[in-house]
Amino acid sequence: MLKTLSKTDALPQSLLWEDKEVKFDTPQLQTRLRGGEKILDTIYHIEDSKGNPGDTGRLLVTNLRIIWHSLVHKKFNLSIGYARIGTTNTRLVHMHTKGRIPSQALYILAIRNETRFEFLFTDVSGETARRDQPIFASVFDVHHLYQRTFLYRDLKLRGAIVQAGQLIIMPEEQVYSQVQGVWNLSSDQGNLGSFVVTNIRLVWFADANETFNLSLPYLQIEALRIRESKYGPALVIQTAETAGGYVLGFRIDPVERLNGLFKELGSLHTIYTEQPNFGVHYDPLDARKRQAAAAKEAAQATQFKVEEYQELNEGHEREINTKLNSYLAAGSLAGTEHATTDPIYCKELGFAMERIPEGYKLQDLWNVMPTKMVTLDE
Repeated sequence: MLKTLSKTDALPQSLLWEDKEVKFDTPQLQTRLRGGEKILDTIYHIEDSKGNPGDTGRLLVTNLRIIWHSLVHKKFNLSIGYARIGTTNTRLVHMHTKGRIPSQALYILAIRNETRFEFLFTDVSGETARRDQPIFASVFDVHHLYQRTFLYRDLKLRGAIVQAGQLIIMPEEQVYSQVQGVWNLSSDQGNLGSFVVTNIRLVWFADANETFNLSLPYLQIEALRIRESKYGPALVIQTAETAGGYVLGFRIDPVERLNGLFKELGSLHTIYTEQPNFGVHYDPLDARKRQAAAAKEAAQATQFKVEEYQELNEGHEREINTKLNSYLAAGSLAGTEHATTDPIYCKELGFAMERIPEGYKLQDLWNVMPTKMVTLDE
């Protein structure tokens, strides 16, 4: 049984819900962003066609969620966390108010618990046909980035986070300290391992099996305590409800090292929760430039390319063709008679080749390429 000692840090904080919830008509939703939450793109002239048809609003793409809010009725808004999004796609719809002009729409299927929500956000600007880039491209890009940066925000057990005894460092992550000889008290026998303390998370992995590990962002720590256990003083970490509400115990000797780590984790938690790094970084201008460059490159790749060549005068062209025809005829004749000739090493080409008949030069064979291009062009 664990007994509480004097050292306790309850770490009061608001639960991270923005990326994990679907909410409707939250007061001042678009102006009250969470610390560390950033608006990465704003899409104007967007209608919530299912819930608020006829209301023009804005779609805000943040690093945690999608926010739509009406510009007509200030109380109407939506918040869709990326963790709740199941399906996204775009489609063309015809707006009756715009003379049935095709408009681009974003379809989102969100799932919360066992409830499924369908959303349809439509571009009502009338500019869909004249846009050179998909209007909702940033939604797909940021959602993809969110899915790839799970470790910045959530608890991960038995993940591929350690290789050859070294933590795999994430972008913008810095290792502050490493503590060896840390006993994980999750079992009666305990497991000996190591702590890695970074600016983003606390990582523990077993020395005997590095796949037995946990990665815990400071954002998901609800309380830090030092308690008395049957093994002696232990560091007890309680995870937030969004991280399963686990109680994790670790023993570190001597007690002075335990106290030092306790203070370090408390300080890092305070700093991180004030301005957390959610791992999602996106610049819509750079993304559009990359998309435009990729589209241009793809278009150029599909075009037929003709290399530069020199025009040949009629006499030179006839000379090359005559020599080539004679060579091909000789080769064809040799093939029919099953003639065999020993190969020779060609210094110019760097490999063995059939001996060129007398009266011909290697250059004569290369000169045939421009002749083919001239004939093709004609």
